[in-house]
Amino acid sequence: MAFPNNRMRRLRTTDSMRRLVRETTVAVDNLVYPLFVRKGNRLKEPIESMADCFHFSPDTIVKEAEEVAKLGIPAILLFGLPDKKDKTGSEAWSEDGAVQSAIRQIKKAVPQLVIITDVCLCAYTSTGHCGLIKDGTVDNDSTIELLAKVALSHAQAGADMVAPSDMMDGRVKAIRDCLEKNGFPDVAIMSYAAKFASAFYGPFRDAAESAPDASTGLTDRKTYQMDPANARQALSKMALDIEEGADIVMVKPALPYLDIIYRARQRFDCPIAAYNVSGEYMMIHASASAGHIDKDAAIMESLTSIKRAGADIIITYFAKEASRILKK
Repeated sequence: MAFPNNRMRRLRTTDSMRRLVRETTVAVDNLVYPLFVRKGNRLKEPIESMADCFHFSPDTIVKEAEEVAKLGIPAILLFGLPDKKDKTGSEAWSEDGAVQSAIRQIKKAVPQLVIITDVCLCAYTSTGHCGLIKDGTVDNDSTIELLAKVALSHAQAGADMVAPSDMMDGRVKAIRDCLEKNGFPDVAIMSYAAKFASAFYGPFRDAAESAPDASTGLTDRKTYQMDPANARQALSKMALDIEEGADIVMVKPALPYLDIIYRARQRFDCPIAAYNVSGEYMMIHASASAGHIDKDAAIMESLTSIKRAGADIIITYFAKEASRILKK
């Protein structure tokens, strides 16, 4: 049956027409740029597994933060690497740790930039796991006590928001209680609430030097990260984290889990974040380098799909590139 009066192509005739009726728009305001910091001075070392990404020292990361702010990106997410590792990951809450030092220097130079910090132990423990190993498994309850210490040390250094990524049960409540008790009620929590045991983290684990040590008997993180097959369980975890005091809940990775983002948006009123992770990032880089795809178009199509699914906030290594694309 023909519908001569219903020609939807009329609204696609020109770029201006398409912009006029566009349903979903990615803005620079939606973006968070992840950065890696380690101790030292004048460091800016390329990360082999992640094109155009670097390890910075606290002094050089300031210049990067200033560039991010000039591009209009409102926030950064800091990941730290220690000088030395031990079984408890004790450098994670050190007052003079790389993250703590970077926070203080960035806040002094770019006070308007929102500083979010990753709260986890995987980069700091000699086991490479996100918590303490006890009797051949990651011990939940002893781990959350240490995570609260890490979060507090970040708040004391000046972080605006802490982001626990460990996937221990009850860690949001432990962190919220610790922050409140110590006079930091305004520090927000963005919980990695639905963090899946994904194959897309490989480049990041190289960058953060956080691959699990096989000698522990735990060669992966499947005992505490989400099973990729489970959607209802992910939503239940998000609900628990919100109840415990999370201000923002995150889905990670983003692109393989757009359905989770969509379902979370339908169910929860709080802001939803999505992490466009290192594997997703490098797939586009590799395909573009091989001449198979248009890199800028692929970046914006991917970010638009994440926003269309319902994410308010997109954490992406493409943040700087996307901001430049959006200004064209």
